[in-house]
Amino acid sequence: MDFNGSDTIPGPRTEDHLPHTAQAAAKIVIVGGFGVGKTTMVGSVSEIRPLTTEETMTQAGIGVDDNYGSESKTATTVAMDFGRISITDQLVLYLFGTPGQQRFWFLWNGLFEGALGAVVLVDTRRLEVSFDVIGRLEERGVPFVVAVNSFPDAPRYPIPQLRTALDLTEDIPMVECDVRRRASSRDVLLTLMRFLHSLTMTGSRT
Repeated sequence: MDFNGSDTIPGPRTEDHLPHTAQAAAKIVIVGGFGVGKTTMVGSVSEIRPLTTEETMTQAGIGVDDNYGSESKTATTVAMDFGRISITDQLVLYLFGTPGQQRFWFLWNGLFEGALGAVVLVDTRRLEVSFDVIGRLEERGVPFVVAVNSFPDAPRYPIPQLRTALDLTEDIPMVECDVRRRASSRDVLLTLMRFLHSLTMTGSRT
């Protein structure tokens, strides 16, 4: 299946039922540390009204959750976010956003079950929170791409420098994005689908 660009993706739909042309579906997980934009990404790209499990943040989280760079954040995901996007008329992706706080990471095991691949969202103000996230994906053998979310006040670094800082091999795709924009978020998903397709083609030759 060919994924040449974001223009191949159908536009937003108002109905919740699957298109009658859908022939295949895949589960994709959006992961990352606290406040990196997972809920925003699912919401911006989903063609259905996204399901969220956000709860108001309270004083109990102070000193437990690292909210550096997200001090204005008033709600947080406590279970998952869910959305759907049609990559083509035949292929549908189900998107599952994970909670970012480490105290909720026990929920990740169930969300990873059956996942075709993952998107790791990164905030350059808090690169260190991405190490454990990437490590968990590598341990489970889940293919992933890394998307650097461009926060307005975040420092900008060249992709090769970020790749070195995160200790990523050259074969793992890494892109910049703005998860508030639907086109940017769907291009990240296209990057993941192309990567998964390349892994399939490589495996078929071995």
